[in-house]
Amino acid sequence: MQVGVVYSEPGQQVWLNLEVPDESTVVEAIERSGILKQFPHVALAERKLGIFGRVVKPDAVLKAGDRVEIYRPIIADPETVPRRDTGGEE
Repeated sequence: MQVGVVYSEPGQQVWLNLEVPDESTVVEAIERSGILKQFPHVALAERKLGIFGRVVKPDAVLKAGDRVEIYRPIIADPETVPRRDTGGEE
């Protein structure tokens, strides 16, 4: 079955489509994608993983067409960062 694996950093993003065996897990798809070779500093044990924007466990079983996402850690507390004025009306 076909799935996608995505990861992004400031200034660089990667979206890989790949074929994985049925019943593959999130971690198996990430490992098969080779994305960890492109970003060797990514430690999966320290990252949250998701499918289509929902956090899932590393052993979650994939369905055809799923998009596996590797999330970066939050570096600022959204409660303490001032909001940017986007110029829109509220």
